[in-house]
Amino acid sequence: MAASAALPGLFFCLAAMILLILVSVSSPTLNSISFLNADQYSFGVFGYTGSKVQVGYYFPLPGDVNTAILHNLTFVLILYPIAAGLSGLAFLFGVCGAGYHRVGTVFMSFLAGLATLCTLIAWIISMSLFGVVRDRLRSNGIDANWGNANWLALGALVALLLGSCTAACGVFGHYRRSRN
Repeated sequence: MAASAALPGLFFCLAAMILLILVSVSSPTLNSISFLNADQYSFGVFGYTGSKVQVGYYFPLPGDVNTAILHNLTFVLILYPIAAGLSGLAFLFGVCGAGYHRVGTVFMSFLAGLATLCTLIAWIISMSLFGVVRDRLRSNGIDANWGNANWLALGALVALLLGSCTAACGVFGHYRRSRN
């Protein structure tokens, strides 16, 4: 192995990519993963239980949860699949960096940083969005609970933060054997 210093960043980027893919295929594709569960609905990145897959959606529930602001915030959830793609690219560059050359580790560090930024923005917005919807539904007497996608996204955020830091440190690792 040419650069063992790149391996921790490689592992964290792979873990974050897997978690972000799981978050991205949440409801309506995979109903067991959701951001918010209310009545018979589970809400995910691309819609809710029983809806078609789309970017941006209205909430099919009574009350004041269908404002223009909340609808527009559902469009921002597209950052989760974008972050998954960036962390996947970071992983691929990390494989190149661990296998041969420092440039792969430099690109892994850069892409992991971008994926961290995308995930941070998406996580803050999704927690705010679904927190407001949850509170409004509860004030109308509808039972609404957090889903597991919030915590999967938080795990991906932590993994990407660690991955970008360890990848940045891995840039300074030993990449060639000394000549005798």
